[in-house]
Amino acid sequence: MEKRSFFDRSDIRFVGGNIVIALVVGIAILVGLISWLRGYTQHGVEVEVEDVRGMVVAEAEPILGASDLRLVVIDSTFSDEVPFGTIVDQDPKPNSHAKHGRAVYVTINATTKRHITMPNLQDISYRQAQTTLRGLGLRVDSVMDYEPSTFRDLVLDVKTDTGSIHPGDKIAVGTRVRLVVGFGQGTEQVEVPSVIGLTLQDARQLLLSHRLTVGAVTYDEEQAPEEAVRYIYSQSPAAGEKLLEGETVMLRLSTDVEKVVSGGDNNEEEGNWF
Repeated sequence: MEKRSFFDRSDIRFVGGNIVIALVVGIAILVGLISWLRGYTQHGVEVEVEDVRGMVVAEAEPILGASDLRLVVIDSTFSDEVPFGTIVDQDPKPNSHAKHGRAVYVTINATTKRHITMPNLQDISYRQAQTTLRGLGLRVDSVMDYEPSTFRDLVLDVKTDTGSIHPGDKIAVGTRVRLVVGFGQGTEQVEVPSVIGLTLQDARQLLLSHRLTVGAVTYDEEQAPEEAVRYIYSQSPAAGEKLLEGETVMLRLSTDVEKVVSGGDNNEEEGNWF
């Protein structure tokens, strides 16, 4: 009986043929899949991105939609140099190319001005105050107002066109402000006004209008609630006395209105305050 090998030639031809067929089918499937993916993703098919800067969102959306692009707002900023609510930046950039259905991300100019809280800048150097205010987004005049003061080059007040801005007040970003800075003591004598019954902020403004500044301030209730309003019930020197321009007036404040009513005219001696 003739011995038969494990694989004869007919078997080899059969296996080899199947392998070839499998390779051909696999390549055909791969080519078909690639072609389908190219069509599905529209590979190589792009549209030009329109320039929508300077438009509002309602105007830009149909323009981008006509090119099968989507508008997505991702950020807002503020500038008083362009109209409120308009688009100031976009990605992809204008006149670049993008695939159909691609999102165009835009940044818009806010419709209202952002507000910040005015910090307390009194009695710090004007250079430090300028840096702080500009960092908050305010425009600081290069020209400053000067008033007599005990110390030179320290900030006494911050003003806008409508008046003084007090610490804690809200102010719109981009507002122009001017610093009131001390230039040292003057040579003329001025009469001390009465600040009894005023808050510290109002007293500071009144004294400044008389070319005087606030000196040491003491509070009867150190732990009073933050919302509590304190009123001045004693001052030194007393109203009517004379001081040189730029000199200071010491003040005592309390939340007790009765002290203002009963002790307002009984100013204590300066040596008994502390």
